[in-house]
Amino acid sequence: MARDPITPAALAARPLLFASGEEAYVASAVRRTWHTPDGADPVWADEVVAELEPGERAMCALSFAAGAPGLAHVVTGSEHALQRPETDASVERTYQVTEFPTPDEYAGMVEAALAKIASGHLHKVVLGRCLDVVSTPPLVPTEIIDRLLTTRPGRYVFSVPLGDEPILVGASPELLVRREGLQISCTPLAGSVPRSSDPDEDARRAEGLRQSAKDLAEHAFVVEAIVHALKEVCVEIEYPATPELLSTDTVWHLATPIRARLADGIDGPSALRLAQLLHPTPAVGGVPTAAANAVIADLEGDLRDWFAGCVGWVDGRGDGEFAVTIRAAVMDGPRLRLFAGAGIVAGSDPASEVRETGAKLATMARVTGLP
Repeated sequence: MARDPITPAALAARPLLFASGEEAYVASAVRRTWHTPDGADPVWADEVVAELEPGERAMCALSFAAGAPGLAHVVTGSEHALQRPETDASVERTYQVTEFPTPDEYAGMVEAALAKIASGHLHKVVLGRCLDVVSTPPLVPTEIIDRLLTTRPGRYVFSVPLGDEPILVGASPELLVRREGLQISCTPLAGSVPRSSDPDEDARRAEGLRQSAKDLAEHAFVVEAIVHALKEVCVEIEYPATPELLSTDTVWHLATPIRARLADGIDGPSALRLAQLLHPTPAVGGVPTAAANAVIADLEGDLRDWFAGCVGWVDGRGDGEFAVTIRAAVMDGPRLRLFAGAGIVAGSDPASEVRETGAKLATMARVTGLP
């Protein structure tokens, strides 16, 4: 389904961008917006790529829902830093913060998931919780984006308008997939622990994560699922036998860099198609997929929407890059909704999962100005 393009004035107020490392691609004009409903044929990704003209990109967001309905903005732009907004440092804001589910309710959700795992219905499931932050006066999208680009709590900073008002923003540490010609890269994250401000304790936690049987098992589920999916379209798949440590400002993660080569460079899948093929990985869903999704729907309800999906870009050659939509928020008027999840496997501790999700929520909460 096509929508009217975003006007230059709207782009100035709600920028459309994707930054990877030191490069930030900022859209200067939107020619067309595709918006796909639930149940849409994944072939829409091929139609988007086929429409792209030289110098254009499609900047996309896929939701978590089955079939990954999403949107794609066909844009022109350039790789440069976002113009810093003029802000009034004297402005003081008040915040109303609501947690849902509450920490106690979330611990109960973890216990319910552990019972499902013990019964043999599933091996892993990711459960999330949210913070709603209502600010007075309202937060400004350009301020939040500028803080994300300045502090870089995650490598992949993004801002994608979702409609007339809502805008998806965040700073994800996790690469879902990158395509550069025939070369394919993925860096899944699974297994994590909150960081400590004490250097010795922080190092102890990192080493504990590296040796944690529970977290290594959780991580292995994700790597195996991605490698299995890549085998459909790739050859020469390589990855280390043991995961590496990756740190953000609030969390240590287990990470495995995966490299592969497309088996067919001419008719091979675009970066957007690869994102559809891989998403959702067990890093945001679970194992087995259907059973995990059923538990998520039962325990979370409709919390996710655009959270735990993926966001990125693709060009007319099929090259592009997509990050997992974590450490993210949806801004809608004065409300900022944050989401964070934790992987639940046999041996998970409800109190530890509450702390882990709290540490992950803190990344975006700090960007809002919350103490």
